[in-house]
Amino acid sequence: MKKRSVLVVDDEAQVQELISYNLESQGYSVACAGTGERALELAREGKFDVVLLDLMLPNVDGLTVCRGLRNDPATQAVPIIIVSAKTEEADVVVGLKIGADDYVTKPFSPKVLIARIEAVLRRKAIDRDHLADGNSEAILVRDLTIDPGKHRVYHENRAVDLSATEFQVLLVLAEKPGWVFTRKQIIDSVHGEDYAITDRSVDVQILSIRKKLGKAGRYIETVRGVGYRLMD
Repeated sequence: MKKRSVLVVDDEAQVQELISYNLESQGYSVACAGTGERALELAREGKFDVVLLDLMLPNVDGLTVCRGLRNDPATQAVPIIIVSAKTEEADVVVGLKIGADDYVTKPFSPKVLIARIEAVLRRKAIDRDHLADGNSEAILVRDLTIDPGKHRVYHENRAVDLSATEFQVLLVLAEKPGWVFTRKQIIDSVHGEDYAITDRSVDVQILSIRKKLGKAGRYIETVRGVGYRLMD
């Protein structure tokens, strides 16, 4: 079986060594980059399963790297986990908003980091399975078309570019239009139960989905004090 590959982007050698040691002991293949420029170069040259990305990098910072990966067709589907010493809610919100799949704060537990990596890989595998079986029917809600098999969303025949996590959030709502989902139910459906992430992250994902859907963004209703639903 081919080893799962991880690109570690951090300018601190000790952090690179810590992450590399723990991942390699679990059977991962690891490459490291100390700058944003090198990270983009390596990501485009090789096919990585996950990118672990620090925000505070010299010259080209982590947010710029994240945007670059998301805007490049060759790397836009690669899961990105931000690993940063920036712990303010605003930093987490910005990281998720520009396309990161998860956010882990420093100092971190290597076991928790590996669990987060495995979680995003499971979601990616589920997406591949949907694509491979070809049996997942598209979901039609008003003028939205959500295709689980192809992992695509269309509004009035216009393709909508969502991140992997954003797609999963929308899919949860679309599978039962009209139903109200709490933030915890959305988190559990997308990430699995007991996943350590704040309710605020769901609000960030919903805000981003609405923006990308354009006029169709109004179909996602906020039910105050409860959660969200997709209008049927």
